[in-house]
Amino acid sequence: MKHLALTIAIGAAALLAACGKQEPAAPAAPAAPAAAPAPAAAPATADNSAGKSVYNKTCALCHAAGVAGAPKPGDKADWGPRIAQGNDVLYKHAIEGFTGAKGQMPPRGGASSLSDDEVKSAVNYMVDQSR
Repeated sequence: MKHLALTIAIGAAALLAACGKQEPAAPAAPAAPAAAPAPAAAPATADNSAGKSVYNKTCALCHAAGVAGAPKPGDKADWGPRIAQGNDVLYKHAIEGFTGAKGQMPPRGGASSLSDDEVKSAVNYMVDQSR
């Protein structure tokens, strides 16, 4: 029964993610000569509107309701051990996917068109809500 519920939840999340409209990415600005390399992680900020947008369009499908073990933003008890692992681990699990004792995270939340930076921004948004 547990596996059936998990399978249905993952299937529903994948279908919903596939049905969601994705906004086209803005064209990249031309690189300035001798520009410094971009930081590896999207910065966590108090006004993370990009992360909030990605969360609302994609991540909330599972995280708002705790589908398939997804930690709800703001649940400090559930997020605490995850946050303690560090952002690099959270980013890796969100981008590549993860199966753990509490549930499953599909790669990029089932939205394969999301960039690494978009996924990282959404992770930062949820972490900021859960500290």
